[in-house]
Amino acid sequence: MPWHSLSPIQIDNAMPELKPRKTLFNPELRRRGIYVLPNLFTTAALFCGFFAIVQAMMGSFEQAAVAIFVAMLLDGLDGRVARMTRTQSAFGAEYDSLSDMVSFGVAPALVTYAWALKDMGRLGWIAAFIYCVGAALRLARFNATLEVIDRRYFQGLPSPAAAALVTAFLWVMIDKNIAATDVRWFVCGLVIFAGISMVSSIRFYSFKDVNLRRSVPFIFVVAIAIGFAVLSYDTPVALCGLFVAYSLSGYALALMQMVRRKPPSRPPVV
Repeated sequence: MPWHSLSPIQIDNAMPELKPRKTLFNPELRRRGIYVLPNLFTTAALFCGFFAIVQAMMGSFEQAAVAIFVAMLLDGLDGRVARMTRTQSAFGAEYDSLSDMVSFGVAPALVTYAWALKDMGRLGWIAAFIYCVGAALRLARFNATLEVIDRRYFQGLPSPAAAALVTAFLWVMIDKNIAATDVRWFVCGLVIFAGISMVSSIRFYSFKDVNLRRSVPFIFVVAIAIGFAVLSYDTPVALCGLFVAYSLSGYALALMQMVRRKPPSRPPVV
């Protein structure tokens, strides 16, 4: 039947169905923006780690140690700010890991190497590398097992705590006018201990289940006031003692669990 003799309805029914044309704009595939506030803290922490490396190259080791501790403070704030403002993102998590690698992996290794380990030859840079690769493996394992681990505990010494352990000791030695050559062997052992502890399976308490909104006894407020007083009196020694105790707490906890699991000795058969 010729087309000119068909009605408009018959023409519409005879036409083939056309698929909707694909366009380049898809609202579901729009590029997501990057949240400024939490990444601002992460960038500041990264800057402190880089600043510590620069100060170590210039011989200002005390300023390098302070910069690493400032990076620790900023690193603890970025995640909390992201959760409070609901600005968490996959980009922020990856950026935070890269910042931690610089601030708590590369920076402490290079600062301690430039301060005490460079005169030990090959052993010095090997010890610094053990620490650096330990931090990298620790962060990679943390990201890979984030969904399955018990959030109350860290598996292995956290990289910020390892950085604080090494840096606080350096800060104490400088504050007490003790030469690096007098303690370089101890520094070498401490750096290797921190690196191995980060990749170990020892569990360390994470303090993530502490509820700050819950009421506490009055003695806790007194303890906090005493802690601030001790920290103000001798900051390097107080920080060093705090992180030494924390780095040994995981091993003490593991030893207690081994003692509890040990089967009771059987009485001798007569």
